[in-house]
Amino acid sequence: MLDELERLLPAGRVPAAVFGDEDLYRRELRAVFARCWVFVAHESEIPVPGSFVRRKIGEDGFIVVRNDSGGISVLFDACRHRGVQVCRADAGRTKHFRCPYHGWIYDTRGRLLGAPEWTTALEGMCREDNGLLPAAQIATRHGLVFATLDAAAPSLDAYLGDMSWYLDLVFGLNEHGVEVLAPPQRFVIDANWKSAAENFCGDDYHLGTLHRSVWDVGAFPVSFQDDMTGYHIQAAPGHSLSLSMAVDGAGAGPEFYGLPGAVTATFGPERVTPTQLAIARRSRVFVGNVFPNFSVLAQPATEDAGSHPATGVLAFRTWQPLGPARMEVWSWFCAYRNMTEDEKRRSYRAALGTVSVGGCFDMDDAEPWIATSHTGRSVAAGVLGLELNYQMGMPGTGRARRADDWPGPGIAVTPRYEEGVQRNFFAFYSQMMRS
Repeated sequence: MLDELERLLPAGRVPAAVFGDEDLYRRELRAVFARCWVFVAHESEIPVPGSFVRRKIGEDGFIVVRNDSGGISVLFDACRHRGVQVCRADAGRTKHFRCPYHGWIYDTRGRLLGAPEWTTALEGMCREDNGLLPAAQIATRHGLVFATLDAAAPSLDAYLGDMSWYLDLVFGLNEHGVEVLAPPQRFVIDANWKSAAENFCGDDYHLGTLHRSVWDVGAFPVSFQDDMTGYHIQAAPGHSLSLSMAVDGAGAGPEFYGLPGAVTATFGPERVTPTQLAIARRSRVFVGNVFPNFSVLAQPATEDAGSHPATGVLAFRTWQPLGPARMEVWSWFCAYRNMTEDEKRRSYRAALGTVSVGGCFDMDDAEPWIATSHTGRSVAAGVLGLELNYQMGMPGTGRARRADDWPGPGIAVTPRYEEGVQRNFFAFYSQMMRS
């Protein structure tokens, strides 16, 4: 199947079974999630020593904790005695973690502190060799905490490449940065994680069909045709994004993703370049995905157009794999720290009504992702050799063309009717899975 993917992708085709094959999924856990940099938390979720959250890398649980020195530890949640989960809460604050089986106790750096009946049972055993196992590497950018299990992986900066330049456009526009407004929403969809990840690379073609009701109820303040102007950008291998913005500067609509004017007035070239600032100012929507499963969304929206005008919504999410046809969505809503409490509350409510488990966007998206996963594991798709079409924007297909005058890094294409960003996702996926 991987040979078929490598052969078909240059022609804009992907085997349907990529979205449902059990053996392929088991390989993903080791070849992708155990080797790539994976988002695990935002620093604002663990503000003081001892505060922690429990997160996933692939299917495995990890404790992300602010340790006693003020640094961040990412610890495999498995006791060194019998492998039992030692963290029994999704979030909290503690001085230590205690295994419920035999009572081994670990500090916030994962060091073994002791165990019941130490003198009788374990005296002489080396404590230093029996602490919780840490992730091989940890790094942060704009408060976003990433970890990898691969000690030989490149640095986070090298892994992100020019995607870092684009993350600045959402998270790095002033000195205050962003904070998470609430614990993440979590909900399960019977779909393959790649459907969501590739969608957030920049699948804008579905907006006028699947999300038609969003325009009908006024949840999004820009017309569909205007929204489709802008760019798809392959920022680095595997990492892509889509920007809705007026190409010629006319009829741009909301600036800075619809964020309040008082906060956008604090955005300046002290933190980003003048080019980055100009792009962010013109941008209505930012949607992107850091390979494999960390997605970012910034856009104007409202949950009730009759009562509230659209405001800027900032969100990021992960698509946690639970099987070839099952994922858990983790969705965070955030805001710039220097927004007023009322502005944060307004943004949060707008997010709840549009891009949450009960929001119009997510309820729309879940249904086709489920169907794609069903097709990916169907007998007929395998027997008939179903190949899915990813040809939009290739030479001779559509009107999208490379934007050679784009001032930012990466490969930019305009307008947003194209699927090069998805092909970029699968090209890197193929490389990781085959290497």
